[in-house]
This record gives sequence, structure tokens and C-alpha cells, in this order.
Amino acid sequence: IRGIQHGKLKICVCMVSVLQAAVKVSLIEKVSEHKDFKKLLRTRTNVLVLYTKSATSGDSKLKLLSDVAQVIKGQGTIAWVNCGDSEGRKLCKKVKVDPSSKSGGADLLHYKDGTFHTEYNRPATYKSMVAFLKDPTGPPLWEENPDAKDVVHVETEKVSTEITCLTARCFCMGVWCGVCKRMQPVFQQAATETKGSYVLAGMNVHPAEFDGLKQEYNVKGYPTFCYFEKGKFLHHYENYGGTAKDIADWMKNPQPPQPKAPEVQWSETDSPVFHLTDDSLDGFLEEHPSALVMFHAPWCGHCKKMKPEYDEAAEYLNKDKNSPGVLAAVDTTIHKAVGERFKISGFPTVKYFEMGEEKFTLPHLRSKDKIIEFLQNPQAPPPPEQSWEDKPSSVSHLGMEDFREALKKKKHALVMFYAPWCPHCKNAVPHFTTAADLFKEDRKIAYAAVDCTKGPNQELCKQEGVEGYPTFNYYNYGKFAEKYNGERGVSDIFCRVPNNQLFLFSGEMESL
Repeated sequence: IRGIQHGKLKICVCMVSVLQAAVKVSLIEKVSEHKDFKKLLRTRTNVLVLYTKSATSGDSKLKLLSDVAQVIKGQGTIAWVNCGDSEGRKLCKKVKVDPSSKSGGADLLHYKDGTFHTEYNRPATYKSMVAFLKDPTGPPLWEENPDAKDVVHVETEKVSTEITCLTARCFCMGVWCGVCKRMQPVFQQAATETKGSYVLAGMNVHPAEFDGLKQEYNVKGYPTFCYFEKGKFLHHYENYGGTAKDIADWMKNPQPPQPKAPEVQWSETDSPVFHLTDDSLDGFLEEHPSALVMFHAPWCGHCKKMKPEYDEAAEYLNKDKNSPGVLAAVDTTIHKAVGERFKISGFPTVKYFEMGEEKFTLPHLRSKDKIIEFLQNPQAPPPPEQSWEDKPSSVSHLGMEDFREALKKKKHALVMFYAPWCPHCKNAVPHFTTAADLFKEDRKIAYAAVDCTKGPNQELCKQEGVEGYPTFNYYNYGKFAEKYNGERGVSDIFCRVPNNQLFLFSGEMESL
């Protein structure tokens, strides 16, 4: 800036620094009176309170908490009570808190939904505190586990160029990944066993900010293992063993992924089921007046689950001369003409044929006993229940084709990933629908749902870390922000909005 003397420039810079510091501190709410404290807990659902024995005893924590407050603004509240001044002393006495008995003269307590929740006893670090306030009831970060001390926890996209590094991208950092959680102890043990020779690292790449990195390293599911040598990505660790010894031994002689053993087709096993083709189906149905046919796909998880039951039922039905009917199957990914002819759009689809004619579609037949019971007395199934998608509501039903486009227009979106057959999903639907109706006039807020059983949506659900039903994810302008792990009643499902406002549904709707 020309024409400004150095002295004036220094004053200007200093003032800017003071203003920035003031803004940070202002995000921490100073509370002295008991009535203000009660109001704070009544109007905020996620509050971390720092109690100090004097105005200066919490200086170091206040600086850290100021940085934390910047990030969790709109999701949580940080407050400060100085138990050393006259008003603060009365408040601390009323709530029975004595920070002078604590190391450093400071105590951190968390309040959830208006009541005391827990003492904050996780590491006093920026990352741990942010994670805690974003999910107060969630598990600690992986790096907080003392057993994970030998795992290098990567937070940026840079990987050292000097070391041989096996990096588990997004390895068990999110509670949504069950496989990751089960692999943590194995990876930790391998890191300890190879310490000093190799480096094993973990990184949570689920947040949207790492979308570019996931694409670069072809991360499509969790956990994904990537092998780096001198900072250069070489290949994935795939189709090798899953024990600590397997990983440690592989690190001594890293090899590209082994080709996956091809899955044996169901029709090529010793299955007692009659496996049909485009050409053989009609002749088979003419020969067998009463037949159940299962239309399936090799990759379908629900089909894999049903196959053993179907095989067991066939063992009884297909080998008994007096059987009331027979069981057959068609892989419609190979025999596509049959799939098109019978309009097969989901798997497994079970149809009953009588005298060569299609009679019923039977979505409820999944177990051995039910299958046998049906063939002994074939009856029309009860009329299908109207799908959630077909019922009028304010919930947006999305799929692979419109998911990203729809969410990027919404400042706040809560998405329920579900399966129509899931009992917990059915219980959540009316509450979720009611919540959506309450916000239907607000164009910035969306409640959306994705049926993960529909073919194209299965990949989408996998990408979004869905491993069970229902799964609730919160998005901000299309970017994943956090997972909702709260209760599923209408009084619990909420939409977060800026400046610590929460819209709650509990008889009346209140902007806090």
C-alpha cells in the first residue's frame, strides 16, 4: 500500500489481528448467571462448557476452544463459566462444579438435549474436540486409541516420498464402516510388527473434500488399501490374506493384486434346483404342471442369501415322486430373453407357474419352510402394499440418476437410505415423512430417500457408505457432512441450520 508509513501499517495489521481474535472469542458464550445458563441448555442441544477457577486458568483451553468454535458453528455451542468471579461462583455452586479440584484449574462438561451428558475426557486436541462436538455419542477417533499408536494417521493428501507406505484410505475412521472397525486391530498389530521397517497409515477419505483423491486412487468402497513406494502409488492390496501376519509378510515383498478366483455359477454346483435357459424354460413348464421359478443375478446379495434355503427346499421337492411341485431357477444376466419376457426388474423374483401359465409373483417366499408350505397349497399372495415412493408425501425419492443434481441445490438435506422389506425402515418412514412435511415450504431444506434394493441404486448406496438399513446421512449443498445416529422418532429427526439453530419436532416447532 503506497503512501502508508511503516508505523501506520503496523497499527493497521495489529488491529486486524485483534479483530480476528475478537471474532473467534465471541463464538464462545460467556455465562455468569444461573438463569442464562438454564436458557442456554434449554435452547441449545449440544453444549460444551468450560469451567475455570479464575479468569486466566483456562487461557490455553480457551484459545483451542476458540478455533474449535469456528468449525462447529451451527452444529454445537461452546460456553465459558469463570467460577472465580462473584456471579460465576454462585453459578458453579448451583451446578455443583469445582474446577479448582481439576488439573490446571479447568473442567470441561458436555450437555446434550438440556441435561448433563458427560465429562469431556478425550484428548484436548483440535481434531478430537471437533469430532466430539459433531457426534457427541459417537466413538473416539481411531488415532485416540492407544493401540493405534504405530499407525500413521494421515490428514492431508500428501504421502511421504521417502518411505514405503501401505495406506488404508478411509480406514475405519467412520462408524458407518463395519468392516473397517473389524479390521482396525489387525492393521494396528501389523503396524506394530513392521514398525521401523515400513509404515502403515490410515486416512479417512469419506468427506467430500477428498472426492478428487478417491477418484485418483480408485477408492470405491471401504476399506481400500493402497500401496505407495517413495510417494508413488503402485497398486491396491487385493485378494490377499486379512491377518496381521498376512499384511506384514506382504510388505516384505509387495505384489500387485492377485486375480480374483472366478465365482462358480450356481448352475455348475451340485444344486438340486433345475437350472433353466432361454431355450429350455417353456418345455420344462409344460412337463411340470406346478413349478416355482426363481429369477436371479450372480451379484445379487439377497439372491445369495436365499440360495441355500432354495436348495434345501429343492432337495425335498425335486427328488420326491409325490412332490406337489418343483423348483427351478434362471440367471437372467445370461438368459436375458427370459428376463425381458417376464419383465424382471429386481432380484430375486419368484414366480409360480401352473400348467405352463404364470399365475403369481411371490415376494414373500424366502425361506425353505415357506416355499414348501406354498407349493402344498398354492394361493394368491396378499395384494402388494403400496410402496413409499407411490404414496404422496414431501419426501424426495432419489436414485443414481438424480441424487447429486438434486442435493447440490439444497443447503440442508437429510437422506434416508432404506430397503422396503426392512422393519426398522418401515417404523422410521412415518416419522421421516412427518418431518419432511413440516419443512415442505422451505426450499433450502430437503428430506430425501433412496431405495437401495433397486439395481442402479446399489452402487450409489455403496458409495455413500451404506452398510445397514436405515442409514441417515446429512448433506450440505450435495456434500456429505455427517451421519445421523440419533433416535428415529419424529421428535428426534431434525435438520441442522446455521448459527446453532435446530428445528426440532416435539409437539411444537421452535427455532432455537
